[in-house]
Amino acid sequence: MKTNKKFKDSVFTSLFSDPDLLRELYCALGDVYLPPETPVSINTLENVLYMDLCNDISFEIGDKLVVLIEHQSTINPNMALRLFLYISKILEKITRSRALYSDRKISIPRPEFFVLYNGKEPFPDNKTLKLSDLFRKPEDLGLPEPIYPMLELEVKVINITEGKNIEIQKRCQKLSEYSKFIALIHKYLDEYGDLEDATKEAINYCHRHDILVEFLEKHGSGVLSMILTEWNTEDAIAFARQEEREEAWEECSKHEKQTIARNLLSKGSTPEFVQDITGLDLETIRELSSAS
Repeated sequence: MKTNKKFKDSVFTSLFSDPDLLRELYCALGDVYLPPETPVSINTLENVLYMDLCNDISFEIGDKLVVLIEHQSTINPNMALRLFLYISKILEKITRSRALYSDRKISIPRPEFFVLYNGKEPFPDNKTLKLSDLFRKPEDLGLPEPIYPMLELEVKVINITEGKNIEIQKRCQKLSEYSKFIALIHKYLDEYGDLEDATKEAINYCHRHDILVEFLEKHGSGVLSMILTEWNTEDAIAFARQEEREEAWEECSKHEKQTIARNLLSKGSTPEFVQDITGLDLETIRELSSAS
């Protein structure tokens, strides 16, 4: 089954694209209360970071907070740097019409950063990633290590896998149902060995047990497209990231790369993404696409 090549949203971003749900999600993650009338405005940017992948959700709460949330099935140790680059774009957007060079101090919303982990590999319930952990050490220049870094960004990583952080999932029912849905896909994928079949079975189970029913009915077959595109992209990037395979990848024959390209194209990847993964020229990739 081919996916929609223009479909970039994931199930997570589509599910939580409603301001009321985002308010509920934020309160669950921070164990805080905000009244229902507290305004929430989504300001997610597109095409900011690596390839077609950008921040999952960015939103402002009452013009006081700007919250960035990433959902990941594998933990990227560079998330603090990625979110630092992203928040700079958000703040640029927020302050664009303001007098940055004025002698009057401007006010900006306080940023908060979350990564919601929902993968198969064991991971702590909670962990904090810091930008300063990526800094090179000044001792190499004979300079002392400062007590506090002059630039810092902290990301709260929260494990939302089914059965983890139960209190958070109790405070946000849709988050709990989403975690169950993903757990079902993993379960049926282990049984059937085919992602499409596993996703269809998970959707059928959810319909029978009143899990994400309204969302699944609203998006229909788009949910399957989102899962196939999202998981295929994650697999491709995971393969490309493995340093020990770099030499083998360079020696990979053109025929093998074309086979990989056809597989990516058949599951909805853009020609540009396929080029980044395989190194094939765009003309060859487009020929493969039209022939598939």
